[in-house]
Amino acid sequence: MDNSGAAKLPLWTPHADRIAAAPLTAFMVKASARAGTSFFSYAELHRWSVDRRADFWNLLWDFCGVIGDKGGRLLIDGDIMPGASFFPDGRLNFAENLLRKRGTEDAIVFKGEDKVLRRLSWEELHGLVSRMQQLFVSLGVKQGERIAAMMPNMPEAVAGMLAAASIGAVWSSCSPDFGEQGVIDRFGQIEPVILMAPDGYWYNGKQNDVTAKVQSILARLPSVRQAILVDYLGTARQAATAIARAIALDDALSPFKPEEVVFERLPFSHPLYILYSSGTTGIPKCIVHSAGGTLLMHFKEHRLHGGVKDGDRLFYFTTCGWMMWNWLVSGLASGATLLLYDGSPFHPDGNILFDYADAEKMTYFGTSAKFIDTLRKSGLRPIDSHDLSSVRTVSSTGSPLSPEGFAFVYDGIKKDVHLASISGGTDIIGCFVLGVPIEPVWPGEIQAPGLGMAVDVWDDQCRPVRQQKGELVCTRSFPSMPVAFWNDEDGKKYHAAYFERFENVWCHGDFAEWTDHGGMIIHGRSDATLNPGGVRIGTAEIYNQVEQMAEIAEALCIGQDFDGDVRVVLFVRLAPGVSLDDDLQARIRLKIRTGCSPRHVPARIVAVADIPRTKSGKITELAVRDVVHGRDVKNREALANPQALDLFRDLEILRI
Repeated sequence: MDNSGAAKLPLWTPHADRIAAAPLTAFMVKASARAGTSFFSYAELHRWSVDRRADFWNLLWDFCGVIGDKGGRLLIDGDIMPGASFFPDGRLNFAENLLRKRGTEDAIVFKGEDKVLRRLSWEELHGLVSRMQQLFVSLGVKQGERIAAMMPNMPEAVAGMLAAASIGAVWSSCSPDFGEQGVIDRFGQIEPVILMAPDGYWYNGKQNDVTAKVQSILARLPSVRQAILVDYLGTARQAATAIARAIALDDALSPFKPEEVVFERLPFSHPLYILYSSGTTGIPKCIVHSAGGTLLMHFKEHRLHGGVKDGDRLFYFTTCGWMMWNWLVSGLASGATLLLYDGSPFHPDGNILFDYADAEKMTYFGTSAKFIDTLRKSGLRPIDSHDLSSVRTVSSTGSPLSPEGFAFVYDGIKKDVHLASISGGTDIIGCFVLGVPIEPVWPGEIQAPGLGMAVDVWDDQCRPVRQQKGELVCTRSFPSMPVAFWNDEDGKKYHAAYFERFENVWCHGDFAEWTDHGGMIIHGRSDATLNPGGVRIGTAEIYNQVEQMAEIAEALCIGQDFDGDVRVVLFVRLAPGVSLDDDLQARIRLKIRTGCSPRHVPARIVAVADIPRTKSGKITELAVRDVVHGRDVKNREALANPQALDLFRDLEILRI
């Protein structure tokens, strides 16, 4: 891929009035005054934010109006990872910061496919949180105890989280499409005292009842004192009567009237969330995130990088099993209305999310690279069928967005829009690299490292490299580093996950490359990197070429150990009516050879009917590699379609 930029022009450059109105511009003025100098570019501001991290996060606290007490110290042991402590004397409550707004305006709009549309005002949200807080207290929930939710992306999930956070309980969630074992693999480790679940959910027009699954899960979670069933399909009360330890939410809340929510001010590092690694190579790791670190990270990313303002209408297509749900709900702290959606983004067709955007005057449209690519291949062009005049930002994450995906956003969705490709992870409940609304957008490039994040790309000798591929690292501490892993008292699992490769340097596991614009290209997960002939190749480079072809719906690439080396094997899911004949194979190889290099060309190309992916939609290269090599996949429950793995087992073509 040519990253020289010499022949490329920006896809989008912000207008002067947009730059002037951006919260990031106002922050840059404040930072210049605080630093006693003038910052004329984002790069200069970023350099200061990394060199003077304590000053940067201190200013961010003030700029965003964090409710709480900062305490006397800003940062101790700042050069130690893990071990650094931001605002060690600070006290705050996460929910208090998200519920600062009152009134009759929308706090939450909820759309459940084409079945349900609901609205909660800020006053109604306060009332629901108050009643749920009283319920949890009546059930004896204490600080540090866990409340688990297997929930659709609906208002009760948001309110339940806020009620838990208000009293210092720890919230952990997944989506109701998880299999029973997948739920147990997660919640079984953390021993929740409360389990929230729906009576069912809608997906692709189909009603899915989950009450039998809830009953089976409860039988395997003896720590749960009370299960609370939330009405979605209209059967929660009936279902609760048949399940021991269960009550319908409406009945559980009936004794309680809305009052003022009581917020317990807790230490900055008090646990807020437990999130989970994907679990495709073993039982999921339970990652504990702090209230203060999460709040500051999300304030920074929403306000400064996303340009989110009071009154904006914020949307991200996500489930409660993906960290983007946690990211989305923090938008309340900036005074934004949350636009929640639960169900298929293609039911009844690919227009549904854009219909929602127009109807609700969406300002921030968040989705996945896979959605953009699928939309591009479907032939739909929202730019021709929808207004979208309110949309200022389109954000993409989940996997690398191809240059063709970048181009399609501007050609097929909206011309004057900030396209923010972002990348980070569950591990940091935020981003390492993301959008900058006052800078140009270049094809195929994430714009810049996040403020306060000492991001770099290193080779195997711990040397920084520019415009070469290497490991994505972060060389200095930041507030949203995990507090700990659950059940990891000596910290060995935590250290092994991020600090085994480079001592005292966070190694994220992404294969990345700086561009000459100061942006970044993510070439895929480094543990899925191909090594034919000892040369490291990122799988995203191959996908960017192959998935341009109309004949290919999607692709997955692995390195197969073969004849004393590693050879590249490409699996393709073909478009309807297409067969993988010799001509198509030749064109695929030519496309990869000319678009990447001869070393990228696969030794074998194999057509498959389906490609396995996680619940959050990411393809699972490592699981496929294990199957191809005859190894067991340790946690099939982590996959949305585990049956697809069987398509890769004992393939004759891979024996020769």
